[in-house]
Amino acid sequence: MTIRISKKIKSYSVQRPQDASPAAMPASEPQAEVIQMHERLERPEVLIGATYKIKSPLFEHALYVTINDIVLNAGTAHEARRPFEIFINSKNMDHFQWIVALTRIMSAVFRKGGDVTFLVEELKAVFDPRGGYFKPGGTYMPSIVAELGLIVEQHLKSIGLLKDAEISAAQRALIEEKRAAYEATLKPAADAATADGASYPPGATLCGKCNTPAVVLMDGCATCLACGYSKCG
Repeated sequence: MTIRISKKIKSYSVQRPQDASPAAMPASEPQAEVIQMHERLERPEVLIGATYKIKSPLFEHALYVTINDIVLNAGTAHEARRPFEIFINSKNMDHFQWIVALTRIMSAVFRKGGDVTFLVEELKAVFDPRGGYFKPGGTYMPSIVAELGLIVEQHLKSIGLLKDAEISAAQRALIEEKRAAYEATLKPAADAATADGASYPPGATLCGKCNTPAVVLMDGCATCLACGYSKCG
């Protein structure tokens, strides 16, 4: 239908769906706004956190790593716990500069939001040119920074941002069967290793995936007895 305009147009506006009258709009239930992690989110007065200890032969004093989390959408179905800041404290002041710089950068990445799990692989891939060390239990750490990445990984798993790669029941049963057969061929040496507190057969080599000395040769294929990794697939 044509409408004749007889007066001069001085202004105009575009009507949007949300501008329509309530009677014309379909009835719907009010929905709560879901808050996502972003850099403009203000820090609450109180945060939930956890402190982890790093004791390395490369340092005279231990490092204490504290990661604080913020709880988003508390009390709703969208409640989530996200890392907000990280602090590292130690009596050793030799590496104070890079420790402060690293914690500030990591805290900024946490507050930026999005997927922060990439920090784990980036930190764990750092190698010390002087050489690494073994943690209690036999896990090899290529550097202090790599162990910091391991701590961040453990923390992200504890709050549900990361999940362990699950080994199927059939694969786990096969690993246990092969391990028993392998240890049976090295019974005397295995008994001596058990007495010394070792958790894997003697002669096992370092796994490139989980950094645990648990790789043995089974059926002509190098297989890790800790994580199940095999070069044969």
